[in-house]
Amino acid sequence: MRTALSNPVIESEEHRDLRAAVAALGKRYGREYFSAVVADGEHTDALWQEAAKAGYLGVNLPEEYGGGGAGITELSIVLEELGAAGCPLLMMVVSPAICGTVIARFGTEEQKRAWLPGLADGSRTMAFGITEPDAGSNSHRITTTARRDGGDWVLNGRKVFVSGVDIAEVTLIVGRTEDARTGRLKPCLFLVPRDAPGFGRSPIPMELAAPEKQFELTLDDVRLPADALVGDEDAGLLQLFAGLNPERIMTAAFALGMGRYALGRAVDYARTRQVWKEPIGAHQALAHPLAQCHIELELAGLMMRKAALLYDAGDDMAAGEAANMAKYAAAEAAVHTVDQAVHTLGGNGLTREYGLASLITAARVARIAPVSREMILNYVSHQSLGLPKSY
Repeated sequence: MRTALSNPVIESEEHRDLRAAVAALGKRYGREYFSAVVADGEHTDALWQEAAKAGYLGVNLPEEYGGGGAGITELSIVLEELGAAGCPLLMMVVSPAICGTVIARFGTEEQKRAWLPGLADGSRTMAFGITEPDAGSNSHRITTTARRDGGDWVLNGRKVFVSGVDIAEVTLIVGRTEDARTGRLKPCLFLVPRDAPGFGRSPIPMELAAPEKQFELTLDDVRLPADALVGDEDAGLLQLFAGLNPERIMTAAFALGMGRYALGRAVDYARTRQVWKEPIGAHQALAHPLAQCHIELELAGLMMRKAALLYDAGDDMAAGEAANMAKYAAAEAAVHTVDQAVHTLGGNGLTREYGLASLITAARVARIAPVSREMILNYVSHQSLGLPKSY
């Protein structure tokens, strides 16, 4: 199916070439590979390594540290096209997009040299821990704290729903330190090695068909050296949202790819499945809902592109609004499209052969994480529309 984003007026030749190359890579792996990896309890290592070798994983990272020197725009294209082929790499949202971006923008020179080349070539992976059992969407209630002890930092707290801790060398943990001037707690970011004493993890059983596992983390007097702090201790929310805006944009890409895959399967089926004289796709009761899904995905894709361009241009404030809108629109479009795709195939939509049933749960993830649609509506209502807060 042709998409609006493939139009030369909308997207550059370089971006179209990137889409085509990643789509070709994704096609060689596809949904069968992805499903087999999940069934075996393995990880998508082969695809990850090949994508890294082609330069796709680090396309957003600075050239001087082994990256492609491009931006979130290009990284979102990579994830969307892999998703559209049925084999998305969720850790792209975390490792190069969140962690790589934060280190590239705010890390020390030593941190950049230590981590960015490995993140770019896929040989090193980072996880990201922000959500807590009792904080949920309210990051101001984060209770993971960091205190100074001589030249070290000591962290205590808990995190939940942290992806890929089992494969990540370190987890970028959002903690809070005390402001010496005000006594208030402010957010700070710390690199916590997987084998740090006092750093525990336990898998969270999920009804989700994905190679990436979810974990609960405990930090019990985890002692870290001074250089485990990423960036400036006083930068606070600026550093945090430097990673959260790319996270929202990449979640939109993840959802769009999923929606495009589901729509493609449904359209192929509707075009060839014949029960009466004409294929079932000739009937408007099926054709019109699929057309509506296509429109919704296209609109969400344009919003995602706007958000990525704003972010890459350095307009963090405008990018924040657009990234939230893009994530909301893409998640809604993906959920609607997956539901309609399953409905189009009827009983076949729930079979393993067609690979759509597992997307019913996966599509919901985009609605829930990394921020719920209700919190996005809260953000837009008071930030964009100027309405009073309800919380």
